[in-house]
Amino acid sequence: MKQHLLLPNKYKKFGWFLFCTMLLLGILAIATNYEAPWLNLKTFALISGFVFDKHPAQPGFIEANLTNTVLGVLFIIGALLVGFSKEKNEDEYISSMRLNALLWAVLVNYSLLIVAFLLVYELPFFTVMTFNMFTVLLLFILRFHYLLCQNKKALSDEE
Repeated sequence: MKQHLLLPNKYKKFGWFLFCTMLLLGILAIATNYEAPWLNLKTFALISGFVFDKHPAQPGFIEANLTNTVLGVLFIIGALLVGFSKEKNEDEYISSMRLNALLWAVLVNYSLLIVAFLLVYELPFFTVMTFNMFTVLLLFILRFHYLLCQNKKALSDEE
């Protein structure tokens, strides 16, 4: 079965590099509240300010620090490369595991989101929602590679 939507395997190594590097830098940036001074730039914003303010938010250029933006975009690119690049021996069983892992990740992610809706309010909810953007990809990668390891272990036990 031909997989049209998966990237070639060669992108997986670069994806792992980006994914791991941005995950570590993101955790450090959040823990230390770090913003790179050289990333204070004037940038275009489709919406800036508060949407429900007396003066509605309008598109335009704003001064902003893009540290979190750069880290987030590179993390997502890395995670997409890791999650959606073919394995060296991609077959129907691995495709089935990939689909299973994606389904599992979506279900767990939205279960966590329901818990957040019920237990987290006001500004901390915004923080939870920000992290939730990355949770599906992170859970998918963790679950898929866990299933791959389980499969390799089962195959080596049979031999």
